[in-house]
Amino acid sequence: MSGQDSERNRFTARARRYARVGTNVGPIAAKVAGRRLFGRTGDREKGALELAAALGGLKGPIMKVAQLIATIPDALPAEYAVELAKLQSQAPPMGWSFVKRRMAAELGGDWQDQFAAFEREAAASASLGQVHRATARDGTRLACKLQYPDMQSAVEADLAQLEMLFAIHRRMDPAIDTRDMGTEIAARIREELDYLREAAHMRLYRDILAGETLIRVPEVRAELTTQRLLTMTWLDGSPMLAHKEAGLEVRNRLATAMFRAWWYPFSHYGVIHGDPHLGNYTVFEEAGQPAGINLLDYGCIRVFPPAFVGGVVDLYEGLRQDDPARVVHAYETWGFKGLTKDLIEILNIWARFIYGPLLEDRVRRIAEGVSAAEYGRKQAFEVHKGLKEKGPVRVPREFVFMDRAAIGLGAVFIHLRAELNFHRLFNETIERFDLAAVGARQARVLAAAGVPADAGTR
Repeated sequence: MSGQDSERNRFTARARRYARVGTNVGPIAAKVAGRRLFGRTGDREKGALELAAALGGLKGPIMKVAQLIATIPDALPAEYAVELAKLQSQAPPMGWSFVKRRMAAELGGDWQDQFAAFEREAAASASLGQVHRATARDGTRLACKLQYPDMQSAVEADLAQLEMLFAIHRRMDPAIDTRDMGTEIAARIREELDYLREAAHMRLYRDILAGETLIRVPEVRAELTTQRLLTMTWLDGSPMLAHKEAGLEVRNRLATAMFRAWWYPFSHYGVIHGDPHLGNYTVFEEAGQPAGINLLDYGCIRVFPPAFVGGVVDLYEGLRQDDPARVVHAYETWGFKGLTKDLIEILNIWARFIYGPLLEDRVRRIAEGVSAAEYGRKQAFEVHKGLKEKGPVRVPREFVFMDRAAIGLGAVFIHLRAELNFHRLFNETIERFDLAAVGARQARVLAAAGVPADAGTR
């Protein structure tokens, strides 16, 4: 069999996988509809294993969806969330014959002449595409992220299963109404298919973080970028977890860089990186020592209305000053409706968990006595229990990636065993906070980077 035939067979198998998603997940959902999985704990554990087995042999965007759902409190039973979080969003890499055809489709038949060198083997692969090292004709080292073929069809097939996964939730008399969450997840994942949009996000972050010495952002090479090919400068770095046994000073420096990378863009520009996954950043060195982080992936960027940012500050100040009226104002600003005193107290369980390290003016760890995988689980259970009695509550769609970022960052701080004054770090980011200024800065940087005007609103 020729290499070309082998590649054709590989992607024929990939196409069959789209159809297989429904047949694998369908029987599980049928059991859920019959409520046979949610009676006893043992049944739920069995059901979680069955669902993981149904999805575990599949690759691509369905893994991104499944892992995302696993991070949302109460979206699925704890047993399901634990199993889905174990799934890996890695796809088999394209072989050289397919890479050549894909590159020719994006840059033309003379595409190889546009590079001084282009490595045949992928340096990394993920759910939607793979990365190749290359060298520009001017000698600049490059990273070329090439999207797998037919990814739009794959994403749509997988998003069709999203409703099936949320159906599991709806059959449980849920404490949280996740309808808006499903809409948000679908919108953001569809955006990740557009590498021109991701290139604009990268330009946006280079502008926002231009003065940050602890954080580096790649530079887009626009002449070598299309909707399905993103070419950027290569940033050398090592995995974050390679430094978890380093000295405290190094671990604290990396944790501070992570904090700044997420909270500075949000507090000043209403922009947040919605996917704080360990594979999305590496550690760069200066003088042979770990010095900061490289932010590498910009597919999942969330732009918030400035009022939403104001709500985050209002909730912080309301909790810090014990001002119930300001707390209520924050929730109402975000779009929560029909709130009672009981519901507000339940929501405050989660708020105090997220804001807790920010409210204490002392050096501390983000959490004590929990693993990164367990971070937030206890509080989510308490919220779930309370809302079962007093809810449900419909959570605004903006919370999907805001919550994901907070939990993801906390997990990184736990891995690093960082000991920081999170209160002072946070207050540095909101010092002289001005809502109108956030709106003005946001409009300027979005326009300069070429980010679509509808960013974050669909």
